[in-house]
Amino acid sequence: MKLLFISPRFSGGIGGHAAMLAEKLTQHGFDVKKMSVPHIPIKNMKNPSFALLSTLKGIVDRESFDIVHGFNVPSAYGMKYAKGKKKVLSIHGVFSEQIESLHSKSITSVAKIAESQVLKWPDKLTTDSKYTQKLYKEKFDIDFEYLPSPLDVEKFSKIKDVKKIENQVAYVGRDSHEKGIDILKKADSQINGNIIYCTDRSWEDAMQVIKSSRVVVVPSRIESLPTTVKEAFYLNVPVVGSNVGGIPELIIDNKTGLLIPSENPDKLADGGRPVVGKVALVGERGPELFIPDVPGTVVPNHMIGKNLKSSSIDRPMIPNKTQVIDLSGGQPQQQTGNSTEGGETLPNFSSRSGDGSLASVTELGVLNV
Repeated sequence: MKLLFISPRFSGGIGGHAAMLAEKLTQHGFDVKKMSVPHIPIKNMKNPSFALLSTLKGIVDRESFDIVHGFNVPSAYGMKYAKGKKKVLSIHGVFSEQIESLHSKSITSVAKIAESQVLKWPDKLTTDSKYTQKLYKEKFDIDFEYLPSPLDVEKFSKIKDVKKIENQVAYVGRDSHEKGIDILKKADSQINGNIIYCTDRSWEDAMQVIKSSRVVVVPSRIESLPTTVKEAFYLNVPVVGSNVGGIPELIIDNKTGLLIPSENPDKLADGGRPVVGKVALVGERGPELFIPDVPGTVVPNHMIGKNLKSSSIDRPMIPNKTQVIDLSGGQPQQQTGNSTEGGETLPNFSSRSGDGSLASVTELGVLNV
């Protein structure tokens, strides 16, 4: 069977998925050709120039295929005019939303018109997230097949064993607005961990960083089904992700990671009341997973020793029964602290307890019970 794959690029995101799919199909005996055409490397011109040049190539080329498979809306033009018995278009995320987050209103209007047209051309439409499937059904009453994009787990054999680096946080993705990297940078000073930004590294290097990190952060404004989350989970690294797009399809809040509101960097380092028996992320100087056995409140470091009457932290105050969170795991140890009249001021612990195995309050904050 002969297949033609069309994509503006064959790396990263949906392009990386197309490249992996082509490789695996070839290994299983399929004849897969990838259309390669140039585009104008100028903002606002990349997608239009690719659509135009791939259309011309589709018209001119005489080769015929059993299936012509386009990846994302700009590829639909080349898909339409390429010679094939069946046409398939895959879209990861709502295209017009992606354009709207990056470009002007006029360009977004053009993208919405193009989107509504090209979705009528293929014999089959596929997407990798239920979120995208649902939105396109609501917007255009068009049915998409739900096909989650897999990982090529064989590639992970190249990733060497690494030592976990205390307080290391990883970001893996493009340096772009829709990925929310600016949101994470705004929260940087509150997290007080060592954030490694993998925006221009090889895949192997990025996976080494993830594997050595305590947590991966995915602060996206718009997403379909991010590969970074799947890669982190495969490497047994927890993920803090924004509650948008298909991310909640991967992260079960307080079980396999944490979901946070988009556009709200404060939530990355805030205090609050964790659910008893469920995983919570604590620590301003580095993320730690914590499972409380009793009700209580994690208090961030900037609130220690302050009057909390006007605090936004929803909690009862019992400051002279304080548990210090153990960085190395196990049961927190109770300590007794002093309180001011009325019991509203937290004790200002700053030293380690016992043999030094306990993390001090200055590192992680305290849990009042």
